[in-house]
Amino acid sequence: MEILLKLFLTFLKIGLVSIGGGYAVIPSIHEEVVVKAGWIGEKVFADIITISQMTPGPLAVNTSTFVGLQIAGAAGAVVATVGCVFCGVAISLTLYRFFQKHKESVYIFETLNGLKAASLGLIVSAAATIILLSFFGTGDPDLKTMKESLDIGAVAIFGGVLFLSRKRKINPIMLMLVSGAAGIILYM
Repeated sequence: MEILLKLFLTFLKIGLVSIGGGYAVIPSIHEEVVVKAGWIGEKVFADIITISQMTPGPLAVNTSTFVGLQIAGAAGAVVATVGCVFCGVAISLTLYRFFQKHKESVYIFETLNGLKAASLGLIVSAAATIILLSFFGTGDPDLKTMKESLDIGAVAIFGGVLFLSRKRKINPIMLMLVSGAAGIILYM
């Protein structure tokens, strides 16, 4: 029961500060679940992010569900998911009413522009975390060990998928299937 409360409070906190959406919240989840709590390891976290991206639904919700499932089973999945979305729903409803009341205000418009810039920064941070996890197996950059832990196979798959998606305009689902098959071949 104590772990469920800790899961709920952790994901409530993550949901409270998850401005910017799914990719922006990945570093927060990594920090809380892997670094601070130590509930799961880097490899499991990277696997959860991969599965969360491939399943339907918002990335932050999928990630919180899978992390909760990994830590405390079905009850953990429910508790982590509710914790993650509760603040977002409450804040969204409150902000909707506020913006409807003040939709002509220049100050509100400029505040939203500032939030857009902050969201972009969070998304870039999430992209960096995903790249570090994929290529080096860790979310924390350490220049001393990066050369030793570079996963050439992951870099090759990434480069191939990037090339195919940009130059050949291949369907993303096909790219996921091809990269999954390449991963099976390289890592089995």
